[in-house]
Amino acid sequence: MRTVLVLGSGRVVNPFVRYLLDETDLSLIVASLDVDRASDIIGSHPRGSVKTLDVRDIDALRAVVSAPSVSLVASFLPPVYHVDVAKLCIANGKPMISTSYASDQLKALSREAEQRGILILAEVGLDPGIDHMSAMKTIHDAQNDGKKVISFRSVCGAIPAPEASLNPFGYKFSWYPEGALSAAKRPARYLENGREIAISSDSLLEHYSLQYIEGLGYFENYPNMNCLPYLQTYGISTARTIYRGTLRYIGWCETLSKFRKLGLLNEEERDDLEHLSYRQLLEQLTGSANQDELTQNLKSRFCIDKESSIMRRLEWLGLLSDTPLPTQHGSVFSILLETMLEKMSYVENERDMVVLQDELIVEHLEKQETERITSTLVDYGVPGGDSAIARTVGIPSAIATKLILQGKIDLVGVRIPTDPTIYKPILQELKQQGISLHEKHEQLVSKNEEVI
Repeated sequence: MRTVLVLGSGRVVNPFVRYLLDETDLSLIVASLDVDRASDIIGSHPRGSVKTLDVRDIDALRAVVSAPSVSLVASFLPPVYHVDVAKLCIANGKPMISTSYASDQLKALSREAEQRGILILAEVGLDPGIDHMSAMKTIHDAQNDGKKVISFRSVCGAIPAPEASLNPFGYKFSWYPEGALSAAKRPARYLENGREIAISSDSLLEHYSLQYIEGLGYFENYPNMNCLPYLQTYGISTARTIYRGTLRYIGWCETLSKFRKLGLLNEEERDDLEHLSYRQLLEQLTGSANQDELTQNLKSRFCIDKESSIMRRLEWLGLLSDTPLPTQHGSVFSILLETMLEKMSYVENERDMVVLQDELIVEHLEKQETERITSTLVDYGVPGGDSAIARTVGIPSAIATKLILQGKIDLVGVRIPTDPTIYKPILQELKQQGISLHEKHEQLVSKNEEVI
Protein backbone atom coordinates (compact mmCIF):
# COMPACT_ATOMS: atom_id res chain seq x y z
CA MET A 1 0.00 0.00 0.00
CA ARG A 2 1.36 3.42 -0.96
CA THR A 3 1.85 5.95 1.81
CA VAL A 4 1.81 9.75 1.83
CA LEU A 5 4.00 11.45 4.41
CA VAL A 6 2.33 14.67 5.57
CA LEU A 7 4.72 17.12 7.20
CA GLY A 8 2.90 19.49 9.54
CA SER A 9 -0.53 19.61 11.14
CA GLY A 10 -1.66 23.16 10.43
CA ARG A 11 -5.07 24.49 9.53
CA VAL A 12 -5.19 23.21 5.94
CA VAL A 13 -4.06 19.65 6.64
CA ASN A 14 -7.45 18.38 7.78
CA PRO A 15 -9.27 18.60 4.39
CA PHE A 16 -6.12 17.31 2.65
CA VAL A 17 -6.03 14.20 4.83
CA ARG A 18 -9.77 13.60 4.79
CA TYR A 19 -9.96 13.82 0.99
CA LEU A 20 -7.20 11.25 0.52
CA LEU A 21 -8.61 8.89 3.14
CA ASP A 22 -12.13 9.18 1.69
CA GLU A 23 -11.32 9.23 -2.04
CA THR A 24 -8.32 6.88 -2.32
CA ASP A 25 -6.85 3.73 -0.81
CA LEU A 26 -3.65 5.52 0.26
CA SER A 27 -2.20 5.38 3.76
CA LEU A 28 -1.17 8.61 5.45
CA ILE A 29 1.36 9.48 8.13
CA VAL A 30 1.01 12.91 9.71
CA ALA A 31 4.37 13.89 11.19
CA SER A 32 4.31 16.84 13.57
CA LEU A 33 5.50 18.12 16.93
CA ASP A 34 1.84 18.72 17.79
CA VAL A 35 0.89 15.07 18.20
CA ASP A 36 -2.51 15.86 19.69
CA ARG A 37 -3.46 18.00 16.71
CA ALA A 38 -2.15 15.37 14.29
CA SER A 39 -4.14 12.66 16.11
CA ASP A 40 -7.31 14.74 15.86
CA ILE A 41 -6.79 15.03 12.11
CA ILE A 42 -6.32 11.28 11.58
CA GLY A 43 -8.98 10.25 14.08
CA SER A 44 -9.49 6.49 14.24
CA HIS A 45 -9.06 5.85 10.52
CA PRO A 46 -7.25 2.53 9.98
CA ARG A 47 -5.10 3.92 7.14
CA GLY A 48 -3.89 6.90 9.13
CA SER A 49 -1.09 7.18 11.67
CA VAL A 50 0.83 9.85 13.56
CA LYS A 51 4.52 10.35 14.09
CA THR A 52 6.29 12.81 16.38
CA LEU A 53 8.71 14.92 14.37
CA ASP A 54 10.77 18.04 15.01
CA VAL A 55 11.64 19.21 11.49
CA ARG A 56 14.58 21.19 12.86
CA ASP A 57 16.24 17.81 13.46
CA ILE A 58 17.56 17.09 9.96
CA ASP A 59 18.47 13.50 10.83
CA ALA A 60 14.95 12.79 12.04
CA LEU A 61 13.53 14.47 8.95
CA ARG A 62 15.79 12.40 6.71
CA ALA A 63 14.68 9.22 8.44
CA VAL A 64 10.95 9.79 7.86
CA VAL A 65 11.37 10.95 4.26
CA SER A 66 13.63 8.03 3.33
CA ALA A 67 11.37 5.36 4.85
CA PRO A 68 10.75 2.71 2.16
CA SER A 69 6.97 2.82 2.66
CA VAL A 70 6.72 6.54 1.81
CA SER A 71 5.67 7.16 -1.81
CA LEU A 72 5.17 10.95 -1.73
CA VAL A 73 5.89 13.79 0.69
CA ALA A 74 3.37 16.61 1.24
CA SER A 75 5.01 19.53 3.01
CA PHE A 76 2.74 21.90 4.91
CA LEU A 77 5.66 23.30 6.88
CA PRO A 78 6.65 26.98 6.99
CA PRO A 79 8.34 27.93 3.69
CA VAL A 80 11.81 28.06 5.25
CA TYR A 81 11.86 24.23 5.43
CA HIS A 82 10.77 23.38 1.87
CA VAL A 83 14.23 23.38 0.30
CA ASP A 84 15.60 20.91 2.87
CA VAL A 85 12.58 18.66 2.36
CA ALA A 86 12.92 18.87 -1.43
CA LYS A 87 16.60 17.94 -1.31
CA LEU A 88 15.77 14.87 0.77
CA CYS A 89 12.94 13.94 -1.60
CA ILE A 90 15.20 14.18 -4.65
CA ALA A 91 17.95 12.19 -2.94
CA ASN A 92 15.47 9.45 -2.01
CA GLY A 93 13.49 9.41 -5.24
CA LYS A 94 10.21 10.71 -3.72
CA PRO A 95 7.90 13.25 -5.38
CA MET A 96 6.88 16.22 -3.22
CA ILE A 97 4.03 18.70 -3.19
CA SER A 98 3.83 22.06 -1.43
CA THR A 99 1.28 24.86 -1.34
CA SER A 100 3.89 27.60 -0.79
CA TYR A 101 5.57 29.81 -3.38
CA ALA A 102 8.48 28.19 -5.23
CA SER A 103 11.47 30.16 -3.98
CA ASP A 104 14.55 30.76 -6.11
CA GLN A 105 16.38 28.22 -3.94
CA LEU A 106 13.70 25.63 -4.65
CA LYS A 107 13.70 26.38 -8.38
CA ALA A 108 17.47 25.89 -8.40
CA LEU A 109 16.85 22.20 -7.64
CA SER A 110 14.83 21.69 -10.83
CA ARG A 111 17.64 20.30 -13.00
CA GLU A 112 18.67 17.77 -10.35
CA ALA A 113 15.03 16.74 -9.90
CA GLU A 114 14.67 16.28 -13.67
CA GLN A 115 17.79 14.15 -13.81
CA ARG A 116 16.42 11.95 -11.05
CA GLY A 117 12.96 11.83 -12.67
CA ILE A 118 11.33 13.44 -9.64
CA LEU A 119 8.46 15.96 -9.55
CA ILE A 120 8.54 18.77 -6.96
CA LEU A 121 5.14 20.44 -7.39
CA ALA A 122 4.85 23.77 -5.55
CA GLU A 123 2.16 26.46 -5.42
CA VAL A 124 -0.70 23.97 -5.58
CA GLY A 125 -3.05 25.55 -3.02
CA LEU A 126 -5.24 28.65 -3.46
CA ASP A 127 -3.02 31.69 -3.91
CA PRO A 128 -0.69 30.41 -5.13
CA GLY A 129 -2.50 27.51 -6.73
CA ILE A 130 -6.08 27.81 -7.95
CA ASP A 131 -5.20 31.32 -9.14
CA HIS A 132 -2.58 29.86 -11.51
CA MET A 133 -4.87 27.09 -12.68
CA SER A 134 -7.81 29.40 -13.33
CA ALA A 135 -5.58 31.90 -15.13
CA MET A 136 -3.99 29.28 -17.36
CA LYS A 137 -7.32 27.74 -18.30
CA THR A 138 -8.73 31.11 -19.35
CA ILE A 139 -5.52 32.18 -21.10
CA HIS A 140 -5.13 28.91 -23.01
CA ASP A 141 -8.81 28.90 -24.00
CA ALA A 142 -8.45 32.45 -25.36
CA GLN A 143 -5.22 31.69 -27.20
CA ASN A 144 -6.66 28.51 -28.71
CA ASP A 145 -9.52 30.68 -30.01
CA GLY A 146 -7.09 32.96 -31.86
CA LYS A 147 -7.05 35.73 -29.26
CA LYS A 148 -4.12 37.47 -27.63
CA VAL A 149 -4.03 38.69 -24.03
CA ILE A 150 -3.38 42.42 -23.68
CA SER A 151 -4.24 42.76 -19.98
CA PHE A 152 -4.29 40.35 -17.04
CA ARG A 153 -5.32 41.20 -13.48
CA SER A 154 -5.78 38.78 -10.60
CA VAL A 155 -6.90 39.52 -7.04
CA CYS A 156 -7.45 37.20 -4.11
CA GLY A 157 -8.40 37.53 -0.46
CA ALA A 158 -9.04 35.22 2.48
CA ILE A 159 -11.24 37.27 4.79
CA PRO A 160 -14.23 36.87 7.13
CA ALA A 161 -17.63 36.31 5.58
CA PRO A 162 -19.63 39.55 5.90
CA GLU A 163 -21.59 38.35 8.94
CA ALA A 164 -18.33 37.35 10.69
CA SER A 165 -16.56 40.65 10.06
CA LEU A 166 -17.19 41.72 13.62
CA ASN A 167 -14.11 43.74 14.57
CA PRO A 168 -12.84 47.20 13.55
CA PHE A 169 -10.18 45.68 11.27
CA GLY A 170 -12.56 43.59 9.17
CA TYR A 171 -10.07 40.74 9.38
CA LYS A 172 -9.55 37.46 11.21
CA PHE A 173 -6.70 34.99 10.92
CA SER A 174 -7.60 31.87 8.96
CA TRP A 175 -4.08 30.87 7.81
CA TYR A 176 -0.40 31.21 8.69
CA PRO A 177 -0.62 34.35 10.91
CA GLU A 178 2.94 35.56 10.36
CA GLY A 179 2.41 35.32 6.62
CA ALA A 180 -0.81 37.32 6.77
CA LEU A 181 0.93 40.28 8.40
CA SER A 182 4.25 39.91 6.60
CA ALA A 183 2.44 40.17 3.26
CA ALA A 184 1.82 43.82 4.12
CA LYS A 185 5.57 44.50 4.16
CA ARG A 186 6.75 43.08 0.84
CA PRO A 187 7.78 45.20 -2.16
CA ALA A 188 5.74 44.84 -5.33
CA ARG A 189 6.21 45.26 -9.06
CA TYR A 190 3.68 45.17 -11.88
CA LEU A 191 3.01 46.43 -15.41
CA GLU A 192 0.35 49.03 -16.17
CA ASN A 193 -0.31 49.99 -19.81
CA GLY A 194 3.28 49.15 -20.74
CA ARG A 195 4.80 51.06 -17.80
CA GLU A 196 6.61 49.15 -15.08
CA ILE A 197 5.52 50.15 -11.57
CA ALA A 198 7.84 49.40 -8.63
CA ILE A 199 6.58 49.89 -5.08
CA SER A 200 8.82 49.70 -2.03
CA SER A 201 7.85 47.74 1.06
CA ASP A 202 7.64 51.03 2.96
CA SER A 203 4.90 52.39 0.73
CA LEU A 204 3.11 49.20 -0.35
CA LEU A 205 -0.05 49.81 1.67
CA GLU A 206 -0.37 53.36 0.39
CA HIS A 207 -0.79 52.04 -3.16
CA TYR A 208 -4.17 50.40 -2.79
CA SER A 209 -7.20 50.84 -5.02
CA LEU A 210 -10.88 49.96 -4.62
CA GLN A 211 -12.01 46.72 -6.24
CA TYR A 212 -15.66 45.92 -6.88
CA ILE A 213 -16.71 42.26 -6.73
CA GLU A 214 -20.19 41.62 -8.05
CA GLY A 215 -22.54 40.50 -5.29
CA LEU A 216 -20.12 41.47 -2.50
CA GLY A 217 -19.33 45.17 -2.98
CA TYR A 218 -16.06 47.08 -2.69
CA PHE A 219 -12.76 45.93 -1.19
CA GLU A 220 -9.28 47.35 -0.87
CA ASN A 221 -6.83 45.88 -3.36
CA TYR A 222 -3.08 46.26 -2.83
CA PRO A 223 -0.26 44.86 -5.03
CA ASN A 224 1.07 41.38 -4.30
CA MET A 225 4.82 40.90 -4.78
CA ASN A 226 6.60 41.00 -8.17
CA CYS A 227 4.24 39.72 -10.85
CA LEU A 228 6.37 40.58 -13.91
CA PRO A 229 7.77 37.02 -14.19
CA TYR A 230 4.22 35.81 -14.83
CA LEU A 231 4.36 37.35 -18.30
CA GLN A 232 6.66 34.47 -19.16
CA THR A 233 5.18 31.91 -16.75
CA TYR A 234 1.67 32.43 -18.16
CA GLY A 235 2.88 32.81 -21.77
CA ILE A 236 1.35 36.28 -22.22
CA SER A 237 4.26 38.39 -23.44
CA THR A 238 1.74 40.41 -25.48
CA ALA A 239 0.15 41.81 -22.31
CA ARG A 240 0.72 45.50 -21.60
CA THR A 241 -0.78 45.13 -18.13
CA ILE A 242 -0.16 42.42 -15.56
CA TYR A 243 -1.18 42.80 -11.93
CA ARG A 244 -1.71 40.53 -8.93
CA GLY A 245 -3.30 41.93 -5.79
CA THR A 246 -4.60 41.10 -2.31
CA LEU A 247 -8.15 41.90 -1.18
CA ARG A 248 -9.09 43.24 2.24
CA TYR A 249 -12.10 45.01 3.69
CA ILE A 250 -11.94 48.80 3.55
CA GLY A 251 -9.76 50.34 6.27
CA TRP A 252 -7.09 47.63 6.44
CA CYS A 253 -4.45 49.25 4.25
CA GLU A 254 -4.48 52.68 5.86
CA THR A 255 -4.41 51.16 9.34
CA LEU A 256 -1.54 48.74 8.67
CA SER A 257 0.36 51.54 6.93
CA LYS A 258 0.15 53.60 10.10
CA PHE A 259 1.15 50.56 12.17
CA ARG A 260 4.27 50.20 10.04
CA LYS A 261 5.17 53.87 10.47
CA LEU A 262 4.67 53.53 14.22
CA GLY A 263 7.19 50.66 14.26
CA LEU A 264 4.62 48.03 15.18
CA LEU A 265 5.75 45.75 12.32
CA ASN A 266 9.43 45.85 13.33
CA GLU A 267 10.80 42.30 13.64
CA GLU A 268 14.04 43.20 15.43
CA GLU A 269 14.45 41.11 18.57
CA ARG A 270 14.41 43.13 21.81
CA ASP A 271 15.30 42.32 25.41
CA ASP A 272 14.13 45.57 27.02
CA LEU A 273 10.42 44.85 27.24
CA GLU A 274 10.33 43.84 30.89
CA HIS A 275 7.60 45.53 32.94
CA LEU A 276 6.37 47.59 29.97
CA SER A 277 2.70 48.13 29.22
CA TYR A 278 1.27 48.49 25.73
CA ARG A 279 0.99 52.25 26.18
CA GLN A 280 4.58 52.53 27.40
CA LEU A 281 5.78 50.57 24.39
CA LEU A 282 3.91 52.94 22.09
CA GLU A 283 5.40 55.88 23.96
CA GLN A 284 8.86 54.46 23.31
CA LEU A 285 8.13 53.93 19.62
CA THR A 286 6.88 57.49 19.18
CA GLY A 287 9.46 59.20 21.42
CA SER A 288 6.80 60.31 23.89
CA ALA A 289 7.46 61.03 27.56
CA ASN A 290 3.90 60.47 28.79
CA GLN A 291 0.35 59.76 27.71
CA ASP A 292 -0.48 63.38 26.82
CA GLU A 293 2.63 63.65 24.68
CA LEU A 294 1.78 60.32 23.06
CA THR A 295 -1.62 61.65 22.01
CA GLN A 296 -0.01 64.79 20.64
CA ASN A 297 2.73 62.92 18.78
CA LEU A 298 0.24 60.51 17.24
CA LYS A 299 -1.64 63.51 15.84
CA SER A 300 1.27 65.76 14.80
CA ARG A 301 3.84 63.20 13.59
CA PHE A 302 1.65 60.34 12.41
CA CYS A 303 -1.58 62.14 11.47
CA ILE A 304 -3.63 59.93 13.79
CA ASP A 305 -6.25 62.18 15.30
CA LYS A 306 -7.83 61.32 18.65
CA GLU A 307 -11.23 60.82 17.00
CA SER A 308 -9.98 58.93 13.93
CA SER A 309 -10.90 55.37 13.02
CA ILE A 310 -7.25 54.33 13.30
CA MET A 311 -7.10 55.63 16.88
CA ARG A 312 -10.24 53.63 17.58
CA ARG A 313 -8.48 50.51 16.26
CA LEU A 314 -5.42 51.17 18.42
CA GLU A 315 -7.72 51.49 21.42
CA TRP A 316 -9.73 48.38 20.52
CA LEU A 317 -6.56 46.29 20.34
CA GLY A 318 -5.51 47.63 23.72
CA LEU A 319 -2.34 49.27 22.41
CA LEU A 320 -3.07 52.44 24.40
CA SER A 321 -3.82 50.59 27.62
CA ASP A 322 -1.77 50.01 30.76
CA THR A 323 -2.04 46.25 30.31
CA PRO A 324 1.39 44.59 30.62
CA LEU A 325 2.92 43.23 27.44
CA PRO A 326 2.37 39.49 26.97
CA THR A 327 6.13 38.81 26.77
CA GLN A 328 9.38 40.29 28.03
CA HIS A 329 11.44 39.18 25.03
CA GLY A 330 10.83 39.15 21.30
CA SER A 331 9.99 41.73 18.68
CA VAL A 332 7.34 44.41 18.50
CA PHE A 333 5.96 42.50 15.50
CA SER A 334 5.57 39.30 17.52
CA ILE A 335 3.81 41.22 20.30
CA LEU A 336 1.40 42.79 17.80
CA LEU A 337 0.78 39.40 16.20
CA GLU A 338 0.04 37.71 19.53
CA THR A 339 -2.28 40.54 20.51
CA MET A 340 -4.14 40.48 17.20
CA LEU A 341 -4.46 36.69 17.26
CA GLU A 342 -6.11 36.85 20.68
CA LYS A 343 -8.76 39.30 19.51
CA MET A 344 -9.01 38.54 15.79
CA SER A 345 -9.45 34.77 15.56
CA TYR A 346 -12.54 32.92 14.42
CA VAL A 347 -14.88 31.54 17.03
CA GLU A 348 -17.07 28.47 16.72
CA ASN A 349 -19.55 28.48 13.82
CA GLU A 350 -18.13 31.62 12.19
CA ARG A 351 -17.49 31.46 8.45
CA ASP A 352 -14.51 32.75 6.53
CA MET A 353 -14.65 33.64 2.85
CA VAL A 354 -12.28 33.24 -0.08
CA VAL A 355 -12.58 35.58 -3.06
CA LEU A 356 -10.53 35.06 -6.22
CA GLN A 357 -11.05 37.00 -9.43
CA ASP A 358 -9.13 37.07 -12.72
CA GLU A 359 -9.83 39.71 -15.35
CA LEU A 360 -8.42 39.32 -18.86
CA ILE A 361 -8.70 41.72 -21.77
CA VAL A 362 -8.18 39.83 -25.02
CA GLU A 363 -8.08 40.86 -28.67
CA HIS A 364 -9.30 38.78 -31.60
CA LEU A 365 -7.31 40.26 -34.46
CA GLU A 366 -9.23 38.66 -37.34
CA LYS A 367 -12.61 39.75 -36.00
CA GLN A 368 -11.24 43.08 -34.69
CA GLU A 369 -12.94 42.48 -31.35
CA THR A 370 -11.82 43.14 -27.80
CA GLU A 371 -13.34 41.15 -24.95
CA ARG A 372 -13.23 41.18 -21.16
CA ILE A 373 -13.22 37.76 -19.50
CA THR A 374 -13.87 37.72 -15.76
CA SER A 375 -13.47 34.52 -13.75
CA THR A 376 -14.65 34.62 -10.14
CA LEU A 377 -14.52 32.19 -7.23
CA VAL A 378 -16.34 32.89 -3.96
CA ASP A 379 -16.19 30.12 -1.37
CA TYR A 380 -17.37 30.08 2.25
CA GLY A 381 -16.24 28.08 5.23
CA VAL A 382 -18.55 25.51 6.78
CA PRO A 383 -19.75 26.51 10.28
CA GLY A 384 -18.33 23.94 12.67
CA GLY A 385 -16.33 22.39 9.81
CA ASP A 386 -13.49 23.34 7.49
CA SER A 387 -12.72 26.94 6.71
CA ALA A 388 -12.84 28.16 3.13
CA ILE A 389 -9.09 28.75 3.13
CA ALA A 390 -8.45 25.23 4.42
CA ARG A 391 -10.69 23.73 1.72
CA THR A 392 -9.26 25.76 -1.14
CA VAL A 393 -5.66 25.03 -0.11
CA GLY A 394 -6.00 21.47 1.19
CA ILE A 395 -8.25 19.94 -1.48
CA PRO A 396 -6.34 20.97 -4.65
CA SER A 397 -3.09 19.76 -3.10
CA ALA A 398 -4.79 16.46 -2.18
CA ILE A 399 -6.11 16.05 -5.73
CA ALA A 400 -2.60 16.70 -7.08
CA THR A 401 -1.22 14.06 -4.71
CA LYS A 402 -3.76 11.50 -5.94
CA LEU A 403 -3.05 12.27 -9.61
CA ILE A 404 0.72 12.02 -9.15
CA LEU A 405 0.47 8.65 -7.43
CA GLN A 406 -1.97 7.42 -10.10
CA GLY A 407 0.59 8.33 -12.77
CA LYS A 408 -1.75 10.90 -14.37
CA ILE A 409 0.74 13.70 -13.74
CA ASP A 410 4.10 12.46 -14.98
CA LEU A 411 6.09 15.71 -15.25
CA VAL A 412 9.47 16.08 -13.56
CA GLY A 413 11.51 18.93 -12.14
CA VAL A 414 10.33 21.81 -9.96
CA ARG A 415 6.92 22.83 -11.29
CA ILE A 416 3.90 24.97 -10.53
CA PRO A 417 0.40 24.05 -11.80
CA THR A 418 0.44 25.90 -15.12
CA ASP A 419 0.59 22.85 -17.40
CA PRO A 420 -2.75 21.52 -18.74
CA THR A 421 -1.93 18.01 -17.54
CA ILE A 422 -1.94 19.43 -14.01
CA TYR A 423 -4.61 22.12 -13.97
CA LYS A 424 -7.31 20.51 -16.11
CA PRO A 425 -7.99 17.43 -13.94
CA ILE A 426 -7.57 19.41 -10.71
CA LEU A 427 -10.08 22.09 -11.76
CA GLN A 428 -12.48 19.38 -12.92
CA GLU A 429 -12.27 17.56 -9.58
CA LEU A 430 -12.53 20.83 -7.63
CA LYS A 431 -15.82 21.52 -9.39
CA GLN A 432 -17.12 18.18 -8.17
CA GLN A 433 -16.07 19.21 -4.67
CA GLY A 434 -18.11 22.43 -4.94
CA ILE A 435 -15.16 24.72 -5.63
CA SER A 436 -15.60 26.34 -9.04
CA LEU A 437 -15.18 29.62 -10.86
CA HIS A 438 -17.90 31.52 -12.71
CA GLU A 439 -16.76 32.93 -16.05
CA LYS A 440 -18.29 36.03 -17.62
CA HIS A 441 -17.60 37.36 -21.14
CA GLU A 442 -18.21 40.96 -22.23
CA GLN A 443 -17.49 42.37 -25.68
CA LEU A 444 -15.77 45.74 -25.39
CA VAL A 445 -14.88 46.66 -28.96
CA SER A 446 -16.26 45.53 -32.27
CA LYS A 447 -15.21 46.34 -35.82
CA ASN A 448 -14.74 50.04 -36.63
CA GLU A 449 -14.94 51.02 -32.94
CA GLU A 450 -12.11 52.41 -30.84
CA VAL A 451 -10.89 51.28 -27.43
CA ILE A 452 -11.83 53.91 -24.85
